[in-house]
This record gives sequence, C-alpha cells and structure tokens, in this order.
Amino acid sequence: MKRLHHPFAACALAGAIAAAFAGNAFAAKKDVADAPLETIQAVLTAPPFAPPPITRKTPAHVVVDLEMVEKDMRMADGVTYNYWTFGGTVPGSFIRVRKGDTVEFKLKNHHSSHFSHNIDLHAVTGQGGGAEATFTLPGKETQFTFKALNPGLYIYHCAMAPVGMHIANGMYGLILVEPEEGMEPVDKEFYVVQGDFYTEGAHGEPGLQPFSLEKAIEEHPTYVVFNGSVDSLQGDKALTAKAGEKIRIFVGNGGPNLVSSFHVIGEIFDKVYTEGGSKYQENVQTTLVPAGGSAIVEFKADVPGNFVLVDHSIFRTFHKGSLGILKVEGEKNPEIYTGQQHDIDYKEGVPQGSQHK
Repeated sequence: MKRLHHPFAACALAGAIAAAFAGNAFAAKKDVADAPLETIQAVLTAPPFAPPPITRKTPAHVVVDLEMVEKDMRMADGVTYNYWTFGGTVPGSFIRVRKGDTVEFKLKNHHSSHFSHNIDLHAVTGQGGGAEATFTLPGKETQFTFKALNPGLYIYHCAMAPVGMHIANGMYGLILVEPEEGMEPVDKEFYVVQGDFYTEGAHGEPGLQPFSLEKAIEEHPTYVVFNGSVDSLQGDKALTAKAGEKIRIFVGNGGPNLVSSFHVIGEIFDKVYTEGGSKYQENVQTTLVPAGGSAIVEFKADVPGNFVLVDHSIFRTFHKGSLGILKVEGEKNPEIYTGQQHDIDYKEGVPQGSQHK
C-alpha cells in the first residue's frame, strides 16, 4: 500500500531542519564572536614615514607602547629647543589601527622627564580621549584600553595643564583608524604635521631657546614648521618618489594656534579627505587643516621635479619655516609639462603671441 505524507508533518520536518541549521549558524557566529582576538604589537613609525597598511580582515587586540621624552633638539641652524615628545620625535610616532580593534594603550614617561604628561587621542570615545586615565608621572607607566569605533585620521596630543604649553612644546601626533575594508593601495605614504612654536628669542637667534608664554597667548609664533623644525623635509630629508607613482600624505596640524593652508606647489590633489574623515573632495588645490585636525591628500606624481610643500599663508613659509620638498625623479613628459620653451626680449607694441616670429 502506498504511504501518504501528511503535509503538516512535512512542514514540521522542514521547520525542524531549518531550526537546526539556524541554531548551528548562530552557534558558529557566537563561537567566532567569543573567540579571543589575535594580539598584535603596533608598529610605530617616526615622521615622515607611516606604518605599513593593514591587510588583516578581522579585528585584533593591538598593543601600543608609547614613551614620552623631553629632550633638546634642533629647531633651525644654530637654534635648539627643549621639545616634549611622544616617541622622541615631533610629531610623535604614527599609530595605525583598524576599525573594530581593541587597543591596549601603554603610556610611559621617561625617568629623565621633569613634567607629568598624559594623552588625549581624538580617535577615542571616552572621557578626555584617554587623558583622565593616563596622568603619568616621570618614571611611571599608565594604561587604558579603548575600542576603535570610527575610521578616520585623528590628532593625539598631551592634555596636561597648561594644555597649550604641552602642545606648543611638540606633544602631538597622528593616529589612523583604517576602515574595515582597508584603504586603496598607493605607491608611497608620508606623514607630515605642521606646528607653530614660540621662543623667547627672535627667529634664527642662536642657542637653546626657552618657550615664550606671552607670544603663545598672543598667537605670534617665532617658527611655523613641518615635522618639528626648519628644513625637516629638505635636502637629504626631502620626501622622494618616482614619476607615475601615486602618493598619499597624512597631514596633521598640531597647532596649538594656527590653521594650516596646506598646498603642494605644482600639484593638484586628486582626492582630499577633508578633516581626516570618510568623504573626499576631488581636484583640490589647497586644503584647510584646523589646529587639532587633519586631512588625507592623494595625487599622482605625473612628472619629475621638486614640488614644494607649503602653508599657503605664505609669509609663514618663507619667513618662519613651513617649507618642505617632494623630490620626484623620472622621465620628462612634455605633453603634461614642457619647462621653459624660450626666454626672449618682449617688444612693446607687438601683439602677444607674435613676438617670437
């Protein structure tokens, strides 16, 4: 006799199977969620270089060890300054993490320091950006942990009172939180941060220069520079690339007072991620970078030459130090740029365009 399948029984069986699969899938997702994160020691780099792009596709437990050091360094030829630093450089070490990472942050204040310091990371969601958790006496280490929730390029700085003085002495840097999908590959990445400095002596006055609180309050900087000092991106320290390469510059402005009008003479930015966020503008000549802010600029180095990085508040560049060089080598491309084609006398009264005949 032929057996008949009751439709309700079939539905019940299908439902049971579906529920079993759903339960297994839920269990699998829960297992993945509950699995411990891989622990990674963060790669920190000194300016003008950035750590390598993140290639992993999952969050990790990232450990950041950052030391604060007070030390005398060159401000300009014959001029030194007692900088307060994160990682021994101005700007401080570049930090690179990924959205979703759990970041264990260890802040150390060198035994030779004279002052207590802390850190406010603009990438942190939490009181003081970490400042309240990192009051660090000389010879001590503090620690807190945060989750990187928002992708973007963020300033970090010391927030110990008087805050302006700690920032003015060089205590700032950049932290990049990459989006989950990563960033578009480029050929070269650079790390450039502008800062304004206030010394008792005039611009170029030799010797170890003390900080001038009066100039800082009046917002009259003695020096406005990239990466902590005059000529930090010139000569054998110039940024280098090859014609045809795509370049990304992580630009910051430590301030403490001035807004930067960042421009590369002879280039147009293909993309500018304004204020370090997720949206970009295209075909930009100059971008504003606020004090305590950032931008990501990208462009292709189409032709060789020395391309000048400036703050286009231009007297700062030529009289206070905010000038760097990107040296691009490679084959000339006269279809894009010829260079000078002639240099002849201009004959008054001759129509323009006909004096070369």
